[in-house]
Amino acid sequence: QVQLVESGGGLVQAGGSLRLSCAASGRTFSINAMGWFRQAPGKEREFVGAITWSTGNTNVADSVKGRFTISGDNGKNTEWLQMNSLKPEDTAVYYCVAGPGIWLWNYWGQGTQVTVSS
Repeated sequence: QVQLVESGGGLVQAGGSLRLSCAASGRTFSINAMGWFRQAPGKEREFVGAITWSTGNTNVADSVKGRFTISGDNGKNTEWLQMNSLKPEDTAVYYCVAGPGIWLWNYWGQGTQVTVSS
């Protein structure tokens, strides 16, 4: 099993920044990709971004492109989500995910709340 622990959520004003972290532990050798999803109240869960360890490739959703950046350290089994120019519509619970490949998200974190006030 793999355990994922997120940190860095909180309350921020519109236009501000937050940096989320996610650390993986356990059977981390089974992980080749880590990513983020988010879910706002009353809305479906939405893909935010992901990083693939074997290629170093990253991708983010169009809704956050240009504002959010995903990065990671394979050796530390840690990823980060840098969120800039935050908007109230970015308010959601953000979930760290991991798996053997992108779109194979076998593991999910507990989630961290991000609230952007207007």
